[in-house]
Amino acid sequence: MALRSTIHSNRRIFLKTLGLGSLALARSGTAFPAFAPASLLKPPRLKPGDSVGLVNPAGATFQSVDVTIVRESLSALGLKSVEGKHLLDRYGYLAGSDEARAMDINGMFSDSSIDAVLAVRGGWGCNRILPHLDFEEIRRHPKALIGYSDITSLLLAIYARSGVVTFHGPVGTSTWNPFSVEHFRRLLFSAEPVAYANPRGAGDLLAQTKDRIETITPGSARGRLVGGNLSVLSSMIGSEYLPSWSGVILFLEEDGEQIYRIDRMLTQLKLAGVLQKLAGFVFGKCTNCTPGEGYGSLTLEEVFADHIRPLGIPAWYGAMIGHIENKFTIPLGIEAEIDASGGTIRLLESAVA
Repeated sequence: MALRSTIHSNRRIFLKTLGLGSLALARSGTAFPAFAPASLLKPPRLKPGDSVGLVNPAGATFQSVDVTIVRESLSALGLKSVEGKHLLDRYGYLAGSDEARAMDINGMFSDSSIDAVLAVRGGWGCNRILPHLDFEEIRRHPKALIGYSDITSLLLAIYARSGVVTFHGPVGTSTWNPFSVEHFRRLLFSAEPVAYANPRGAGDLLAQTKDRIETITPGSARGRLVGGNLSVLSSMIGSEYLPSWSGVILFLEEDGEQIYRIDRMLTQLKLAGVLQKLAGFVFGKCTNCTPGEGYGSLTLEEVFADHIRPLGIPAWYGAMIGHIENKFTIPLGIEAEIDASGGTIRLLESAVA
C-alpha cells in the first residue's frame, strides 16, 4: 500500500509539473525562443558575369531539360550557372537524401566562386534539411538565396538564424517574363529601394477585373518584411527556425488549399501568438483556393475579416506574390512601409549591398 501511495504521489507531481510546463508553453506561444541575429547582413548585389548556384532543396527535378531552360534563362540575365552536385538526385518525391540536399546548400554558400543561390523548384522537403544547415557558415558568406513556395523554409530559417537577407521570388523553373524580370533586376542588380504596386488598368474592359487589391483594414504601417507560403510557415510554428514577429509586416501566399484550410492555418498563427505581434499584413494570391464541396464555405474575405481585421493593423490582399506568372521579388528582413488603401509596399532601404 505504501509503494502504491508513493507511485500515485509521484504521478500527481509529474502531471502537475507537465501541466505547468504546458501552460508556460501556451503563454509563450512557441516551444523555442525567436532568434534575433546581432545584425542584419545584406548580400552583395548581382552583376553581369556573376555565378549562380543551382540547388534542389525540396522536390525532385525529373527531366534534365528543365535545368537546361533554367541555365538559358539565367544566361539571358547575364549570369553564369553552377549546378549543385546533387541537383538531379532523386529519393522518391525528394531531390535526394536530406543530407545531400543540405550539402548542396552549405556548399554553395561556402564556395567563394558562387555569388547567389537559386532553387530550381519547390515542392516539399526543405523543412527536413534545416537541422543539417550550417548557419554560421552562411553568415560568414552572405549571398542572395532566391525562391518561393516550399523554399519559404530556407528563407525564414536562414534569415532567423544567420541574419542574412533572403528573397521570396522566382525559382529557376518560374516564368521569367518582363514583369518578374523587372522586379528581380531592380531589387538584386540595381539595389533599388523598390516600390511595389499591382498592374493598374481595365484594358479593353469597363473596369479592372484582374490583379485588383482588396483592403482589409485601411492605413499605413512600417516594419520588417517577413513571410512566404502560409502552409510552410505554419508547419514551422514551434521550431527554432523562425524569427521574432514583433513589429513585422507579414506577407503570405498560398496555392491549392481550400478555404477552411486557410482558416485553420491562420487560426494556428493566432493561437501561437504570431498575428497579435504584427505591424501590418499583406496577403498575395491564393491560387486555386476553392471553397470545396459540402454545405457551404466561408469566403477568403470572411476569413480575413475573422482573423485579420480584429488586429486593427493596416492589411490588404491581392498583391503579386505567389504561385503566379507575374510576381514580385520580396526581401525578408528589410524595413518597408505598406499602404493598405492603395495596396502598395515600399522598401525603405536597398536589400543588397
